[in-house]
Amino acid sequence: VQLVESGGGLVQPGGSLRLSCAASGSIFSINAMGWYRQAPGKERELFASITTDGSTNYADSVKGRFTISIDNTRTTMYLQMNSLKPDDTAVYYCNAVSRLVYWGQGTQVTVSS
Repeated sequence: VQLVESGGGLVQPGGSLRLSCAASGSIFSINAMGWYRQAPGKERELFASITTDGSTNYADSVKGRFTISIDNTRTTMYLQMNSLKPDDTAVYYCNAVSRLVYWGQGTQVTVSS
């Protein structure tokens, strides 16, 4: 499975961004996908996940602001981020789990005025 993120960038506080994660390869084997982020000096953290049946989970820090989804073909996962805060600044990674764990290359999100 190969994962490629896109959609990061610089946004002002209160703004929105949508990240995409395009999956290719043996996508039929994927059981769940998620978004992680890693801020400077901090550990990588899982903050949103979705299973193949559509069940979602969010960390309290993003609940109500971020929405994770997968398209009907299950080849692209999205992360809609609203009401962004400076604390959301990090490198964002998508992740897929089958028998193995796969990672994208990461995309930088910077929230700053």
